Amino acid sequence: MTLPPWPAETPAHGQVLLRAVEARDVAMAQSLSTDPYVPQTGSLPGDATVQEAMAWVRRQQMRHAERAGFSFTIARRSDDVAIGHCGLWLKDLDEGRASAGYAIAPFARRRGCAAEALAALTEFAWTVPGLHRVELFIEPWNDGSIRTAERAGYVREEGLQDRHRKVGGERRDMVLFASVRPGHSAR
Repeated sequence: MTLPPWPAETPAHGQVLLRAVEARDVAMAQSLSTDPYVPQTGSLPGDATVQEAMAWVRRQQMRHAERAGFSFTIARRSDDVAIGHCGLWLKDLDEGRASAGYAIAPFARRRGCAAEALAALTEFAWTVPGLHRVELFIEPWNDGSIRTAERAGYVREEGLQDRHRKVGGERRDMVLFASVRPGHSAR
């Protein structure tokens, strides 16, 4: 699978922009690591030290070269300060599908930034040739993430995905939300 090049134009929506992950994002990564849930969903350790956060930053910087997808820092448009992280993961690109994930640092929550970042990520996704569907897998209890998905225009699919994803080392139920490229059918 060949990934398209890094975007020539910075994806942006509302008050946020999505840019490459940089060394200066370590403090944001450390803030993310204080959320008890975020470290369960990826490779960022809980209560990360500066060294652990820097190692996470380096891993994110390699995601495109490794052909995993696009790993972005969510930054405020006004001053380019990092406030979160999101990714468009393309392991199923050959099937026209991708999955997305997002997290806002605790200090920047409850301002609508997650939904704007997801909207920017989705707008960017439609520039990827062959991609027609972006999926989100959200635990049923995660009301904040469900509201974010809905605000960004994602639609909840029927049913519960039993034990669909590993989180914190155990398989958990997920609710599936999806966005379909304009002009394409849902499936």
